[in-house]
Amino acid sequence: MNFDRLFTASRCMAPCGWLILALTCPSAIAENSFPGGVPGKDINFSMGHPLEAESDLNMKNAVRLALQQNPELASFDKEVRALEGATLQAGLLRNPDVSLNIDNVGNMGVSQGRGAPPGATIKENVEQQDLIFRISQLIELGGKRAARAYAASLGQELAGKDFETKRLELIARVANTFMEVLAGQEQLRLAEESQQLAQKVVDTVKRRVLAGKVPPIEETKAGVAFSTTQIALGQARRELAAARQRLALLWGDASPRFGRVLGNLELLTTLPNFEALSESVLASPMAGRARKGIEHRKALLEVEQTRRVPNITIGGGMIKHWESGGTTGVVGISMPLQIFDRNQGNVREAHERLNKALDEQAATDLRLKTELVQAYETLSAVQNEITILRSEILPAAKSAFEVTNKGYELGKFGFLEVLDAQRTLFQNQVLYVRALANHHRLVNEIERLTAAPIDGIPSAPTDGRADLEYKE
Repeated sequence: MNFDRLFTASRCMAPCGWLILALTCPSAIAENSFPGGVPGKDINFSMGHPLEAESDLNMKNAVRLALQQNPELASFDKEVRALEGATLQAGLLRNPDVSLNIDNVGNMGVSQGRGAPPGATIKENVEQQDLIFRISQLIELGGKRAARAYAASLGQELAGKDFETKRLELIARVANTFMEVLAGQEQLRLAEESQQLAQKVVDTVKRRVLAGKVPPIEETKAGVAFSTTQIALGQARRELAAARQRLALLWGDASPRFGRVLGNLELLTTLPNFEALSESVLASPMAGRARKGIEHRKALLEVEQTRRVPNITIGGGMIKHWESGGTTGVVGISMPLQIFDRNQGNVREAHERLNKALDEQAATDLRLKTELVQAYETLSAVQNEITILRSEILPAAKSAFEVTNKGYELGKFGFLEVLDAQRTLFQNQVLYVRALANHHRLVNEIERLTAAPIDGIPSAPTDGRADLEYKE
């Protein structure tokens, strides 16, 4: 799928569905899919990036920046590269040993030399000196090298699974934080609109006080209500600033350099079929990592079992006799006797580590299913909440405020009714924005657990409620 077409479709404006980016066209973002080799070879983890100050930011660029600049992800990439060297080292043959010895060096004695003057002594060799040269080679038996290399390669693949899992978690964090910024922008807009409405109410109260239709105390109440909207506006600004900074920190910026984030909170995703999700979650990288851990432990057990077979060392060389001038050859073979240490302790440990990996795999599957059930049920409840807020509560709250405000101008309602209607409208608008943000967060969580785009899973049966503005 073309990368640009992916984000020019309707979902490009929606913050959820982020795994389409990572799974449908991973090479477009980071070129780091891990099929058994080293992932992330084309990722540039340098801290510089071309994001211009005050430029708008969409989900595509946010994810790309995080994948390229996040130092935590970079550390996982370096671990995979390091294990590539460990795999290479595990498959190498042992080096031969070379030794050079001289026997009886300096073994000189004092004697009456032949032909020497009477009473004179000279030093001469008591024993013959020999120059001994040997070369030996350790030969591993029982398939040790092959087992060791296979275990190392599985260790590298296991690190690749960790990299993929961390990569998905990072994309989920970017999507969720991006959603917090988008929701913060919307809450700031609502706070500004609420303040504008409060100002209109204040102006209306002032006119009625000047006209002598209401007591001056209502102007004081209106001022207090306006001050409350100012507090809400300041809080919305602070929350938005904090969310923007959290997003920028995901790619290493201490302060945000972007302007607004682009997205549409009201583009929602259809609730998928739970059975299909349950199948997908067991095929995710997190579940695959647990299964690969079992393979790795089996390979390590095989390594320990091969070590019960003793190795042999064969060698040969020559001995140079300095006095006689002759040369003789030597050959030898040696092998340890497996009497006391038969590697039984390490074999037992490897067995228990394998049993532990089996338990960890079962625990991982259970944890993934539990998290999926919780996210799915919460998403269902949130969708129901959004439907009620959109179709029933918000229209009624808006109508009530308009009617109450108009009636107050005509003297049919008191100021408390206007204030209550205004507060109810603003609170429900904030609840609606938070419900939308929660919806996208839960979709992100499900896609993180399943490592699959949620749009590709069959939808769950509906209960006849009015459809939301779903993405196609």
